[in-house]
Amino acid sequence: VHQVFENVAEKYDVMNDSMSLGIHRLWKDILVRKMNPSPGTLLVDVAGGTGDIAFRFINYVRSVRGRQLQQKLKRHQNLSWQEISKSYQEEKTNPLGDSQVVVCDINKEMLKVGKQKAQHLGYSEGLSWVLGNAEELPFDDDKFDVYTIAFGIRNVTRIDLALEEAYRVLKPGGRFLCLEFSHVSNPLLSRLYDLYSFQVIPVLGEVIAGDWKSYQYLVESIRRFPPQEELKAMMEDAGFFKVDYQNLNGGIVAIHSGFKL
Repeated sequence: VHQVFENVAEKYDVMNDSMSLGIHRLWKDILVRKMNPSPGTLLVDVAGGTGDIAFRFINYVRSVRGRQLQQKLKRHQNLSWQEISKSYQEEKTNPLGDSQVVVCDINKEMLKVGKQKAQHLGYSEGLSWVLGNAEELPFDDDKFDVYTIAFGIRNVTRIDLALEEAYRVLKPGGRFLCLEFSHVSNPLLSRLYDLYSFQVIPVLGEVIAGDWKSYQYLVESIRRFPPQEELKAMMEDAGFFKVDYQNLNGGIVAIHSGFKL
């Protein structure tokens, strides 16, 4: 698995766009909207090397913070110019309201790509990068408000250990969110999806990334991944409460959610 992601790191974003026809961007947007983070939220994004969730999180928190500032100024119409100016200066120096996102990935190449993207797109505040294994996270207990893993959990050797670690590093009241390819229930859609996955995706891998084998593996890993109800049960076994899932595009992907009490 490690070698697969070393191979595809450079072309990972291009391939994601090609394989999902760009829809993976919408799925990630939905995940962050579902999270609905507020200023001050501490997020760990596991297997998030390319930074897609981290950048969306930062954008979301910035916009919430901006709206909060506007509402505050509207409520206090009699503020002096100096007080308004001071509020905007505070906003400039702390646009995330103490929010932090830690991107944790087992693969150095993926982290390298993510850091390059962050530099290119101008993300630096409230963002850190950590090399680490989902099955043995290098963080203290009860540290984060939210744990996300997007299209990463199916590549973990032991999903049960990854879920236990997610539970451990979350604060009481913290939330686990997983976005992952899942199982399509509609038979016709399922057949079309299989045809596309096994006949088209490896060819795209060869054409775009010069790597048939890695993309064949990615398709097979999706098919081996536990269906929605099975993953839900595994999350409950790990200790999560109020576990549910939301199917997107007929179950091609699902967002699983659970809380640590």
